[in-house]
This record gives sequence, structure tokens and C-alpha cells, in this order.
Amino acid sequence: MSAHAATFTHSVQEGLPSYVLRRPRLQEPQAKQGQMFYLSPIERAGLVKQGVPARTVAELSVAMGVPRDQLLRVLGLARSTVERKISAKRALSSDESEKLVGLARLIGQVAAMVGEGEDAPADFDAARWFARWMAEPAAALGGMRPDALLDTADGREAISHLLSQMKSGAYA
Repeated sequence: MSAHAATFTHSVQEGLPSYVLRRPRLQEPQAKQGQMFYLSPIERAGLVKQGVPARTVAELSVAMGVPRDQLLRVLGLARSTVERKISAKRALSSDESEKLVGLARLIGQVAAMVGEGEDAPADFDAARWFARWMAEPAAALGGMRPDALLDTADGREAISHLLSQMKSGAYA
């Protein structure tokens, strides 16, 4: 990846949680929560191939306010493998990274949806909202909970589509 490619980062100065990706060249307040949603598919693919740091699982579970075991379960990740990689300060595999990047993209989609509204609350926390929402059955998913779909690419795509429908008011 080039120097301009997205990387996982934690920036205290910018107040970004580590699950948010930012491009080093962003010069305006675009470097806020939800950048993953704005990455191109090529950038996301490069990030997945590079491997996401395993510690990001722990950081994302904290940001979402859910136990790490629960996050690992809904993403279909092996607890022992991820814990071993966290301890060794290693990156996740491509398959593991894809699931985490997909989840971060969905959280970014929520942040973008709320941030685009005129009445967007300044204290809205997309990660925590998504965590609560994913645990509730959704009629548009045939009564399934969205978290039951997070472990597959098609499931994450269905969730993304549902979020888009919710934004437009087509299906809430």
C-alpha cells in the first residue's frame, strides 16, 4: 500500500477511536468517525490483505460497549486464535480482517447517515448505537437479529442495504 493508503490508527489529538480508518492526507475535519465507509473498495481490499492488527478486536469491542467474546462470536472468529495474535502483537489473517473491516464499514455507514442529517446530535456514538441495534430482531430481516449476519460478506451486505433503506425511510 502507498503512503496515502488507509491505516488503522488511534489518534488522541483527533479523538478518533482506533476502529476508524483515516487517510494521512486528510486536511479537513473529514478525519472523524466513519472514515471506513468512505474508503474505496480497493483501499479496503488492500487493508484486508495487509491484515488488521489483532488488538483492534479488543478496541472495537470497547468502542461498541460489548464483551470481546460476544464480538468474536458474532464475527465468527476463534477466540483462542485472536487472543494469541493479540498477545503476540500480530495482524489478523485476511479472512479475519475482512470481517472486522466489514463491521467497521457498517459502523461508518451509520455514522455517515447520522452525520449527514441537519439535526445530527453532536454526541451520537455510531459504534454503541450499532451494537444495540444489531442485537434486536429486525422485521426486514425476517425477524433475524442483524448480528446473526455479521460473519459473512453477504450478511454484512444485507445489513448495509437495510441501513440504506432505513435512511431513505423505505423500511424502518
